[in-house]
Amino acid sequence: MKAYLVLDLSVNDPAGFERYIAEIPAFIARHSGRYIVRGIEPTAIEGDWMPERLVIIEFPERADAQAFLDDPDAQALFKLRHATTTSRLLLADGCT
Repeated sequence: MKAYLVLDLSVNDPAGFERYIAEIPAFIARHSGRYIVRGIEPTAIEGDWMPERLVIIEFPERADAQAFLDDPDAQALFKLRHATTTSRLLLADGCT
């Protein structure tokens, strides 16, 4: 069953975040992920959720998404994202 990582982020340090943007796609691809939505400015329709930027990444299986999150080689990039953005991340299973 497909799984999706949904990232809601505000970039606080655009120059510092550039390295993350340049390097993270290789790690996503390494774990068979692909961008569905990539850093767009969404339009809020209902409720009080107001993401500044939205990213959705699709993986073939939850295990692939978890392997991406656990990839030891990607941890420095995740720390960089934490240092340069305010972000919220969730993992959701798709429908069968």
